[in-house]
Amino acid sequence: MAETFDVVVIGAGPTGENAGARAAAGGLKVALVEHELLGGECSYWACMPSKALLHPGETLWMAQHTPGVRELLQGPLKVDAVLKHRDKMVSGYDDKSQAKWAEGAKLTVVRGRGKLTGPRKVSVEGKEGKVRELEARRAVVIATGSKPRHPDIAGLKESRPWDNREGTGAKAVPGRLVVLGGGVEAVELAQAWRDLGSEVTLVQRGPRLLTRFEPFVGEQLAQALRDAGVRVFLETQATKVQRSGEGKGEFTITLTNRDTLRADALLVAMGRTARTDDLGVDTLGLKSGASIEVDDQLRAKGVDGDWLYACGDVNGRNLLTHMGKYQGRLVGDILLGKPAKAWADTKATPQVIFTHPQVASVGHTEAQARKAGVPVKTVQYELGDVAGTSLLGEGFKGTAKLVVDEQRRIIVGATFTGPGVGEMLHAATIAVAGEVTLDTLWHAVPSYPTMSEVWLRLLEAYGL
Repeated sequence: MAETFDVVVIGAGPTGENAGARAAAGGLKVALVEHELLGGECSYWACMPSKALLHPGETLWMAQHTPGVRELLQGPLKVDAVLKHRDKMVSGYDDKSQAKWAEGAKLTVVRGRGKLTGPRKVSVEGKEGKVRELEARRAVVIATGSKPRHPDIAGLKESRPWDNREGTGAKAVPGRLVVLGGGVEAVELAQAWRDLGSEVTLVQRGPRLLTRFEPFVGEQLAQALRDAGVRVFLETQATKVQRSGEGKGEFTITLTNRDTLRADALLVAMGRTARTDDLGVDTLGLKSGASIEVDDQLRAKGVDGDWLYACGDVNGRNLLTHMGKYQGRLVGDILLGKPAKAWADTKATPQVIFTHPQVASVGHTEAQARKAGVPVKTVQYELGDVAGTSLLGEGFKGTAKLVVDEQRRIIVGATFTGPGVGEMLHAATIAVAGEVTLDTLWHAVPSYPTMSEVWLRLLEAYGL
């Protein structure tokens, strides 16, 4: 006999937890299925450990630019202390606290690998092969996230390189690290391991880093990484990977520019793909291994009955933890009969890259806005010219840029680079999501002397 619930959620990362908890808070009986750790990728192998590795280096960088503090500095980061703190931030890779939270949220945790076997039906195979059959009266929610995508490079798979899990969880600093990729994961982990003493080389196939951001972002970050001692190769690809010692020793990476790199660790950070293989979606006419296409209510397209939902990375709309949580909350509301529609994940998405300098953005870049047919005017200001920035220390630089819809006189995009700009981002997110007019923003007076005064300078540059 199948166990019956109102809702079955497959995947207990932040997205699934939010969907399940929201539905349970409204009185629905919810099963939360997970075959690894409750809390998912973000809690143990991505967001939390990577930021724990990055923050000490950023703090040291800030101190090195601060007169009266830099004179006290002695030596590099204490690696053992940083890694110990990282392990604390991931709870020693133990999910007991998450399980306690789930119990308090009135969720029934089902341990094992969930698989769709028919409309509203899920089979869960536990570690010892025991199978539990679940049936959902109202809905099944897929929140299985994404996994690393490995490019087709000769010898790469056989060499067993790092992905984000080894990249955030390594127990020792590699003497030489090569990073393949130029996106967020690549630049953050290149920064983190360089700060901890590794000799890092980053190989990016495109003409600049972080190609989805404003062009100045990639240019500034490439220079910052080089200043920190990272070798950065642009418009370069790996064509072959070999590893000595039967896949346990030194890596040899051949590049298109005919250089040969040797490394003790190789990190592949070249995108992610939806975790839908072995999930049973093919029994519903969906493609296994592909993202589940959804509508704005997060319902899976092509599945009759409006009972299957997909939120977070698995639907491909927006591969950010906070956007997955947002979608999860919306799904919970929808299952409770509340009107809801997802739009922030396509219109007002905030993102912070925790390198130093930090990068923070929300909404459209200039290129994206123009492609969408928005009548665009942009304004830009150097963050280092703001009094609040100069008070933080010597030599801090950065850039702030607004993308404005001239017809509606609202901001549709904002990008910042500089020290600690991530904490400035929510003001821009509110302006974009709320479609606050420039004339209203003119009366939102920033405190002096703070970095936020750059808002006034940007509005003045616009002509207000």
